[in-house]
Amino acid sequence: MPQLFRVRIKMLKNFVKCITPKRLIPFLIKVKNNYLGSHVLKSYSQEGEDMILRRIFENKKNGFYLDVGAHHPKRFSNTYFFYKKGWRGINIDAMPGSMDTFNRVRPRDINIEQPISDEQQTLTYYAFNEPALNGFSKKLSDSYVEMKNYSIIFTKELETKRLDSVLDTYLPNDIHEIDFLTIDVEGLDFQVLKSINLAKYQPKVILVEILGGTMSELSNDEITIYLEKYKYGMYAKSVNTVIFRHITF
Repeated sequence: MPQLFRVRIKMLKNFVKCITPKRLIPFLIKVKNNYLGSHVLKSYSQEGEDMILRRIFENKKNGFYLDVGAHHPKRFSNTYFFYKKGWRGINIDAMPGSMDTFNRVRPRDINIEQPISDEQQTLTYYAFNEPALNGFSKKLSDSYVEMKNYSIIFTKELETKRLDSVLDTYLPNDIHEIDFLTIDVEGLDFQVLKSINLAKYQPKVILVEILGGTMSELSNDEITIYLEKYKYGMYAKSVNTVIFRHITF
């Protein structure tokens, strides 16, 4: 914050204090403490997922996350709240040039520009005027274009890697457990999930985007059935994100 701005803020506070009747000051302090105090938290997730994670990990000061389809270091981020608390992790996104911003805003993290899938292959990447919609699904991309407000700004052929292959290379030696894995890759979520060896790398919590569906329908979803094999059960749900928790955690 520039020094001149700090001075002006201080002058404004002093002015407000001078013109405020003394009998109102205790009341204003009570309002600040009860409604504007440190317990007021800012969510950076699109649907409040980080606040659910906060409840799960509320007593953990340091942790490690893995974000696939990270999109932006702050906007719609399930991990930035934890970065601010002192956590660190690995952010992965396929968007060309996306990690420039991550390296500037989140230098403590490992930031990797790499598309992920369950097998090494070349896929067409669709980049939109709204980057949150970027992905590899032609079906989803076509549906976004039909909404009129969105348009494809470019496509590019990109080669994918398995997530466990990336972890074998980049996971720090001092990290022995992943607290949570969050996946949001617009149509390739299940393929990303299948690309990590859950017997070797066992995140305590996994967040996956599953579009639509009631809770009863989600019980029969292929992602739910797949994760049950590795002892993960549904813990919570936002609008489009389902949060799974390992039975041992």
